[in-house]
Parts: sequence; structure tokens; C-alpha cells
Amino acid sequence: MKLVYFPEKESWETLYNRPGIDKNDLTDVVRSIINGVKSEADKAIYYYAKKFDGISPGELKVSSTEIKESTGHIPKELKNAIKIAKKNIEDFHSVQLHTEPVVETVKGVKCWRKSVAIEKVGLYIPGGSAPLFSTLLMLGIPARQAGCKEIIVCTPPGKDGKISNLILYTAQLIGISEIFMVGGAQAIAAMAYGTESIPKVYKIFGPGNQYVTKAKEMVQQDGISIDMPAGPSEVLVIADSRANPEFVAADLLSQAEHGPDSQVIMLTDNQALIERVKTEVEKQVKLLPRKDIAIKALEHSKLILLPSIDDCIDFSNNYAPEHLIINTSDISSDANKVINAGSVFLGSFSCESAGDYASGTNHTLPTNGFAKNYSGVSTESFLRKISFQEISEEGMKNLGPSIELMAEAESLIGHKNAVSIRLKSLKNG
Repeated sequence: MKLVYFPEKESWETLYNRPGIDKNDLTDVVRSIINGVKSEADKAIYYYAKKFDGISPGELKVSSTEIKESTGHIPKELKNAIKIAKKNIEDFHSVQLHTEPVVETVKGVKCWRKSVAIEKVGLYIPGGSAPLFSTLLMLGIPARQAGCKEIIVCTPPGKDGKISNLILYTAQLIGISEIFMVGGAQAIAAMAYGTESIPKVYKIFGPGNQYVTKAKEMVQQDGISIDMPAGPSEVLVIADSRANPEFVAADLLSQAEHGPDSQVIMLTDNQALIERVKTEVEKQVKLLPRKDIAIKALEHSKLILLPSIDDCIDFSNNYAPEHLIINTSDISSDANKVINAGSVFLGSFSCESAGDYASGTNHTLPTNGFAKNYSGVSTESFLRKISFQEISEEGMKNLGPSIELMAEAESLIGHKNAVSIRLKSLKNG
């Protein structure tokens, strides 16, 4: 990890940069994949499966038999753990469903909104070397709670050419049966435009690598809604002299192992802590099965020394991390100063892994600084808000003259006439 001591504020902007591949190359590759799926549909999906995953799948859709059989491959203890996480996620997300009151803005003018589920949604679940069945819990549960009529899942196969039993079991547990073996940018394109096998959806959810994120951004330009630009994972830890360096190092590595393009940062006002955390990271990374991936992520990660914890919070608010861990002696005060972050973890024992799996909050979060203008996934992400209004005769009498004046001021006489005709009819009885 790079050590940065007391950087001038003018140089902070360069420290906010995330790792990435050449954007022109990325755009060209993803555009080619999307165009291939749009023109060749399933044929393109099979082509890219062979090219990128080295497999030749039979049916793209996973059979109901295969989904049912997955149950027998999951240890009882793990099933229980997943069920605990499921309950906590359900509890946290269920309170996000609420009915808004009717508001009488003027006597006789009533306005309200109704929540309506998005009918068709697609969930992208990263797979391959690390099948993220936890992401299926995070997306599938609020989708079901919102009442989406059609929920499909696209996820890439592992090296054995099969979808993880953990993903299949989790899908069955939350009541999702439409699962397709396809990953990468081609999966996003398939859900956006539809193929012979994969239905077109109205909104696409789920994290992924830079190719997946770019594909989501590009299909959005064609009117397909997405949850957010959720790319490579990241964590920022703010810690002071009281923080346990073993805990901090473990938190950094928990995100570094996600992928070589992940980024982890620690901010502190204590130089001794930097040295101790650096030593712990070097020790702990050697013990990880995915150490090669973590080491690559650490190459563009940083341990930064700043004059004060307030400076650390200022840096964090400008960086806008996906995950923010505050491990300081004045947690309550420091937490109140946070304005840009995807999800915040407070205290020595609030490790980011808890939010990734089982505390109840959602782990599908904005990355790459998008926490400045995006929220994480919630039940509301799967809903649309439709506004209603009802105007009585009394309401038209009270509000109509104001509408006439405003419409005439904009030279929209047709708008004015729609009101004037009604007011005239009321005057004439």
C-alpha cells in the first residue's frame, strides 16, 4: 500500500482517483458486446460464453430440477446462517414500505402518491470465482417485498461450467425461479433488450466489474433504468490512536480480496497506527486464499496521514466511499459529520462484512464517488411513485384563477382555457 503523509489539500483530488482501465478501450469493448447481443440475441450469448468463460452451455435457463437439487448440496449450518441473514434483511427492508397521506393543498384540491412495483426487473449476481449469493438476498428480498411481478436473475458460471449451488439455493429460498447462466456485459445487454431465452426487463440491478458497470451505463442511454453505477468495491477506514490495527487491516483486506480493481484506504491522524496497520496488512494478506487478488488491489490502495480526524472526515466526504468505517474515540460526533457515503459502520466491532452479509442493511451501494448523488438499493428502488390529484368544484373555484394567470404569463392560452371553461360552467350553474 502507498503511504501518504500530510498531503496538501490542493493534491487531494488526485488521491480520490480510483483504479481503472482505459475508458476508450472499455467503451469500445462493451459497445461491441451490446451490439452483438442486440443483433444476434442468444447466438451472441453462446459466443461470448465460449470466448470469455470457456464454456458451451446447453440451455441458458437453469431447470427447476437443478434448482431444487441445490438444497442437498448446502450444509445445514450454512443454511441456518443464510436464513438468519434473510430474516434480518427482510426486517430492515420491510419498514421502507409505507403509504403516503392524502394532502389537501387548497380547500377542494387533494393530492397524493401511490407506490407501484416495477413489473419486470433483472438482477445481476456476480459469480465465477466468488459467487455472491449474498447479493441475491440483497436484491431479491426487496424486489419480492415491493411486489415485482417478474424477477429474473443472470449470473455467470464457475470454472466447472455450472452456477453455484449457493446461488440456486438462495434463489429458491426467496422464491425466484427464473435464473439464466450468463454473465458480464452480455448479461446486461440480454436483460436490456431481450433474447429468445432471456426476457427483457424494465430495470436492472446488481454490482459487477467495470465491464458490467459500463454496460449498465450504456443501456441506460436507451431508456433502460438501472439501480446505480455500482462498480468495483471499495472501503475507507477512518481510525485514530485507539483503533486496533489488526481490526483495521482485516477490514481493508476484506474489500481488497473482491478484485484487483478494488481500492481500500485508511485515513488517520496517528503516524504510529499507519506503521502498525501496514505491518498487519502484510501479515494477514499472506493467509488469504485470494491473496494474489488482494495484493493487486493493494497496489493502488493508500494509508494516508492527515493533521486531524476532522481532516479525515473532510477527505472522506469528498472521496464519497461505498463503505465507510469510523473507528475513532468520538464516534457519535464524527458520524454526524458524514454527508457522502454509501453505508457507514460505526465502532470497533462494526466490520463491513456484517453489512455485506447479515446485519440487515443492503450491500448494493454506489461506488466510484457516486455516493454523492446515489443511495444504496432499498425496497423503494423497486417501486415507482404515481401521483394523483382530485379537484372538486370548490377546488377549481379556489385554485383556477391562479392557474389562469400563470398560464397566460407563459403565453399558453390553451392551458388557461382548460381552466376558464370550467370556471365559466360553474358561474353559469
